[in-house]
Amino acid sequence: RDWSSDVCSSDLASAPLRLEVRSGTQPVDAAVVTLMPIGRVAAVVPIEAVMDQIISEFTPRVLVVPKGSRVRFPNSDRIRHQVYSFSPAKRFELPLYTGTPPDPVVFGSAGIVTVGCNIHDWMKGYIVVVDTPHHALSTADGRAALDAPPGDYLLTVWHERLPAIDAAPKRRVTLPMAETVTLELPLAPPPPPRGTDRLRALQDRFRTPPRD
Repeated sequence: RDWSSDVCSSDLASAPLRLEVRSGTQPVDAAVVTLMPIGRVAAVVPIEAVMDQIISEFTPRVLVVPKGSRVRFPNSDRIRHQVYSFSPAKRFELPLYTGTPPDPVVFGSAGIVTVGCNIHDWMKGYIVVVDTPHHALSTADGRAALDAPPGDYLLTVWHERLPAIDAAPKRRVTLPMAETVTLELPLAPPPPPRGTDRLRALQDRFRTPPRD
């Protein structure tokens, strides 16, 4: 049977793909792995998702959503944050706020969206908008698992410490595949911690919303 003439759907029996993501001898956490069907269309279903702000950090730091998804940005801190992104895949800005803005942000284009806070410069998060239903995030041990219908796919991986977007490994794979695939990433060293505890405390003190 010629799978290339089909449309990917849940009616086809899925085949597992097991992955290990490494950088040198170290497992890589929070790497986004995707399978893009070759020669056929994969239906993408948007979702409702949340990227919270807890103790002046985005939670989760890396969020993967299908194209067209709506993401809310609640602020669970008692201090104000001002969330923004200048990324080509989605430019937006939420004015200084606490609580949850009434309207979610719609991510209609695939790509990497870097999210920051205008008030706390150490805060950084990533929304990876994908155009395929087959995606996963590696765990602390560097492992990830995907399920997709049998056929040919382009396997890609992204991580925030890749030196450039074109440094992301790409590999053609055919499912089903029995063996585990190892992906080696040329990661840059992690950045030094930004914002000392004292600096954070001072910034938060002067930006705490007034009490009623």
